[in-house]
Amino acid sequence: MKKVLLLLLMAAMFLALPAIKSYGSVIQDTTATAPSDMVFTEVGSAQDSAANNIVKDTVKKETKAVAKTVAKSTSAEKLTLWQTFIKGLFGGFLAFLMPCIFPMVPLTISYFTKKAGSRKKGIGQAILYGISIIVIYVVFGLLITILFGSSKLNELSSSGWFNFAFFILLIVFAVSFFGAFEITLPSSFVNKIDQKADNSKGLGGIFFMAASLALVSFSCTGPIIGTLLVEASSKGNVLGPAVGMFGFALALALPFTLSAIFPGFLNSMPKSGGWLNSVKVCLGFLELALALKFLSAADLVWHWEWFDREIFLCLWIVIFILMGIYLLGKIKFSHDSDLSYVSVPRLFLAILSFSFAVYILPGLWGAPVSVLSGLAPPMNTQDFILGGSTQASITSSEFPAKVKYSDVLHPPRGFNAFFDLNEGLAYAKKVNKPMIIDFTGHACVNCRKMEDNVWIDPEVGRLIKEEFVLIQLYVDERSAKVPTSQVHYSSFLRKDTEDLGAWNADFQASKYNSNSQPFYVLAGHDLNTLVAPQGAIFDAKDYALYLQSALDIFKGKK
Repeated sequence: MKKVLLLLLMAAMFLALPAIKSYGSVIQDTTATAPSDMVFTEVGSAQDSAANNIVKDTVKKETKAVAKTVAKSTSAEKLTLWQTFIKGLFGGFLAFLMPCIFPMVPLTISYFTKKAGSRKKGIGQAILYGISIIVIYVVFGLLITILFGSSKLNELSSSGWFNFAFFILLIVFAVSFFGAFEITLPSSFVNKIDQKADNSKGLGGIFFMAASLALVSFSCTGPIIGTLLVEASSKGNVLGPAVGMFGFALALALPFTLSAIFPGFLNSMPKSGGWLNSVKVCLGFLELALALKFLSAADLVWHWEWFDREIFLCLWIVIFILMGIYLLGKIKFSHDSDLSYVSVPRLFLAILSFSFAVYILPGLWGAPVSVLSGLAPPMNTQDFILGGSTQASITSSEFPAKVKYSDVLHPPRGFNAFFDLNEGLAYAKKVNKPMIIDFTGHACVNCRKMEDNVWIDPEVGRLIKEEFVLIQLYVDERSAKVPTSQVHYSSFLRKDTEDLGAWNADFQASKYNSNSQPFYVLAGHDLNTLVAPQGAIFDAKDYALYLQSALDIFKGKK
């Protein structure tokens, strides 16, 4: 019974992965700031009224309700690291169930026990072995940040080439998990580490044994590590990769250490068998589904406009139906063992897989499918919505029929928005309304989650449409070029602001001292903030209070 429960618990992580990924992205860091010693740069030409009005920020006193949202936002970084750590733990437990690692547990523990000569000494060596595993992966995570830097990783995450390359990489990982081939490191390198493990004594020998495990198991752990590192790095948090690797290594090392300390733990573990390869194949299905998220990001950045929401959902539905069929033994891959009967865990997992496919099915007709917010393409790519849009756009007679850059950029469904700061500022002055300057991005997960889950709230939607002028500034828009007169050198980006994304990113960093998205600036006509700028606020009531507080200040009620 214990074995069945353990198997069910571990295998259930596969179906939980999409939701975990979605939830983890909800509380990613939205308050990262630019370097404190950055020199502010001129934004726009000398004739640019917006540039002439840029002055030192003066943040007015806020209400208690807004202070509450500020406290939530400033805690986002800590929550981000915790979520990255938890996702690393899940990845480590999944890696432990791979055929490359799971069968090695009894052999490794037996080796320690015999070599040590006593159980006490064997436990000590097993603990050192676990610590060595953690050190190896954490150092690897730190190297990623040192080599690229958090700002560069954040920039890469919004790159079309980066997202498309990672889409291809995940497809390769999935095909590998399906058994077409194995991704391995050079055998000469692995053999040298093995020799050092055999010849070294004491702590050195144990460390090289841990390194040998990391290298030998790379064909199974590589795809998981790669996915985790990209997710952690793309949030722009300098400690993200190291924290993710710490969680991964801790989950990987714990079973080895616990098996040495508590022999009963080893006896209670399921025996190796064909189910290990089934776990690997199920992870392949998940890698395949996750790959589509990166293809969607590339499509949005490059404006292909063919990989829309319906295509994405159709592929996810098919993938999870096939996963359910596989769990029932109706599909067999090259490394799979014969399945004489369907076990209870397999049956329940198949039910969950089929249920998830049915759950996202209404999304083809416009249902929100909140669990996929930020993963699936935005609602404005949906070709057909049953019953029409849930929020009709309120078009003022004064709102322009066509705004600048609207040929490549589109507002959230049901909203009107400007995509050029000067044009939006001129309109705000004309109608005498405050502005929501929304620093956003095509590949920004939390931006889509805010639009799909918070902006659809009736009160939030009313405030944005009726009381504010929405200006969406995309920081990763590369195809649209700014006028030559507005091109200038950005000390933050270390390049000329030739495209719209670079201009917007420099404006955000130099004016508001931030480089992360989403980032909401509620500003008056002088571009100074009415209340403190915020990142994602996923509680609709808190976000409505935040908007209302700025509106009250603008109208002189505070």
